[in-house]
Amino acid sequence: MPFAECAAAAYEAASTSVEIDPALAEGHAALGQAILCRDFAWASAEHELVRAIELDPDFARAYAGMSIAATRLAGWFGESIPNDDILAAAEKAIAIAPELAEAHAAQGEALSGLGHREQSERAFERALELDPNHFEANLFYARHWSRFGEFEKALPYFIRAVEVQPDDCQAPFLLEQSLRALGRREEGRPYALMGLKRAEEALRKFPESSRPAQLGATTLAAMGEFDESRRWMDRALAIDPDDPHIRYNAACMWAQMGEYDRAFDYLDQWAKHSGMENRDWMLHDPDLDPLRTHPRYANLLEALNDRIATLPRPTASASPQLS
Repeated sequence: MPFAECAAAAYEAASTSVEIDPALAEGHAALGQAILCRDFAWASAEHELVRAIELDPDFARAYAGMSIAATRLAGWFGESIPNDDILAAAEKAIAIAPELAEAHAAQGEALSGLGHREQSERAFERALELDPNHFEANLFYARHWSRFGEFEKALPYFIRAVEVQPDDCQAPFLLEQSLRALGRREEGRPYALMGLKRAEEALRKFPESSRPAQLGATTLAAMGEFDESRRWMDRALAIDPDDPHIRYNAACMWAQMGEYDRAFDYLDQWAKHSGMENRDWMLHDPDLDPLRTHPRYANLLEALNDRIATLPRPTASASPQLS
């Protein structure tokens, strides 16, 4: 099952499967995938996927999912996960199932997270060659381009992601952001409204997931709907007050409202738990453009770079053979 097609029924079915037969690898893998999609709870998902691999060492989708979860934990939250281990999981998935688009998308995401741009782009292209409509391959490739400020190149992949997964709110929100970064704000407005509609439905289905509320809040702030934006962010904080990523999105919201010191206060907290991928995203995020000339910006970037310098780096073995 592609990650983005998870829904409440899939989560419940996977949970029931694990309860009935804790030794069934497919149950743990399905639960891990459901957690990735429903809750964006990377550590919990990784735990289930590791268990699936323990039960079935040749389960390609479990390796791909584990690589994606580990990439998020390292690149977004600065967890000290050996980079070679992240890449090895994706490579294992490809070795088991070389025609599996998910495996190549996971490899592309891992390589992108480590800053290996050309290699990651080849991996994403291979994933899309195998399945042009693969949601994660399109979404991840679009995020890859956005991370490096290549918003024009990101557009077709965000658009395809919007088209192939009608329940996902991330792609329309990020597409709107890319268009706004290109100075095409009015063109992005329909996607902002689409994202908000999808986010409301996601929050109805999965009230314990804060990410739709986070992204909705930043988009509403960009639209000038400040009161509604604060309401959405308050909901995200109520759901998951300890998620460092909420602090980043709260900073994006406050920056767009002109509350610059408040935005920096949140960014200072976020920087203590961030990784390289998120640092790169911050450098090009249009939500934070109002902060870049502020005296606190240089200090924030220095602290962030100092933290990232302490994290694991890829070794010479982190040069995978791309299929």
